[in-house]
Amino acid sequence: MKRLLFFVTILMLGGLALTAGVREDFKANPKRSANNYQAYPVDGFPAITPAPAGYEPFFINHYGRHGSRWLINGKTYTQPLDLLEKGHREGKLTRRGEEVLQIMREVNEACQGRLGELSDIGHEQHRGIARRMFQNFPQVFKDDAPVVARSTIVIRCILSMQNEVDVLSSLNPRLRITTDASQATMYYMNYSDSVARALRATMRPMVNQCRDKWVNPSGMLKKLFNDQRWVKNNLSTDDARKMMIGMFDVVGNMQSHHQFEDVNLYDLFSADDIYSVWRYNNAYWYINSGETPLTQCRVDYMEANLLRNFIEDADKAITSENPNPGASLRFGHESVVLPLCCLMGLNGLDYRTTDLETLDQHWQTYKVFPMAANIQFVYFRKAGSDDVLMLPLLNEREATLPVPTDVAPYYHWSDVRDYFIEKLSRQPIITLPQ
Repeated sequence: MKRLLFFVTILMLGGLALTAGVREDFKANPKRSANNYQAYPVDGFPAITPAPAGYEPFFINHYGRHGSRWLINGKTYTQPLDLLEKGHREGKLTRRGEEVLQIMREVNEACQGRLGELSDIGHEQHRGIARRMFQNFPQVFKDDAPVVARSTIVIRCILSMQNEVDVLSSLNPRLRITTDASQATMYYMNYSDSVARALRATMRPMVNQCRDKWVNPSGMLKKLFNDQRWVKNNLSTDDARKMMIGMFDVVGNMQSHHQFEDVNLYDLFSADDIYSVWRYNNAYWYINSGETPLTQCRVDYMEANLLRNFIEDADKAITSENPNPGASLRFGHESVVLPLCCLMGLNGLDYRTTDLETLDQHWQTYKVFPMAANIQFVYFRKAGSDDVLMLPLLNEREATLPVPTDVAPYYHWSDVRDYFIEKLSRQPIITLPQ
């Protein structure tokens, strides 16, 4: 019994340490709590571990999210703005509320006609990624190597692709670059999975319960409005939570634009507020993308076609008679990057639980899918050997896979390929209620 209690205590302390680590990350940089709205880093990338002796990179398999963008739903901007405008007219705003109102007016004006579009910073992010990719693995982009670039049919993704290939072309004009954005490739670039949608819908009440339990807008409202009775008369409890989440998204997404990147409205939220809203978002994304028994461990398999495409393109590159098979670049969305990471088991993202209360201690999305998030599988070989090694990178940092390896952080591609094929063979067959 004492031994059992010891291990339980150790597990609890480990969970608390992980939670404390997340809070420290947000304390050091609250913009990270913006989750999928955080801007891609511009520096601080660690050096790549040198490959084993004799191995040289020859091919890159890639899927990247579009860069920073404007918010997609105009109501995210206008709903909090409308309440602030009403409070202003009726003399109910604090001094800070009046300042926030002016900023929200400027943001709302700037977004007109640009909902969902790539921002100025979004363009820059992909130029930087392409430049570092070329610098890190110049052998992949030498001579007249082919670069096959594909995008979903969404304009922000197409422009993200174009920014990357423009940089690659400028660094080596001899590259044979082709670009495409077609409905014909959407079955793997951004598959619309009706089973996944239905499973998510069954969990919406549980996610809403998490929101109602964790998200408390009272502190934010007191900083904006000088009359809480007026707030209660003009805003239901449910709408107040939605307003807080919407404000959190607007504030977090300001880092996507040079015009607003130095505007800091995180003082509207306490440290607990920041953690709680992120925690709710984290649970939301787990239900929508994670490999959880709550959705019969099926949702991440919506990226099965994409994973098969990774395998097929790697097979073609490895067996190609062209000694320089180049790169396969794909550009899409965070709603693809995250479930693909889960399906692959990248960095332990295939974590399974039914306990959303402790999820934040084990599975944390802010480390996965900022704007311009990207997965790079870099393949290496050496003369006289058939053994191909692969280095997985997530956001240009070395990542792990649930596959044994004796050459970490590298993996034998044959082992990874076998693991992926076996994982794909285990796709759950779901019978949905009529």
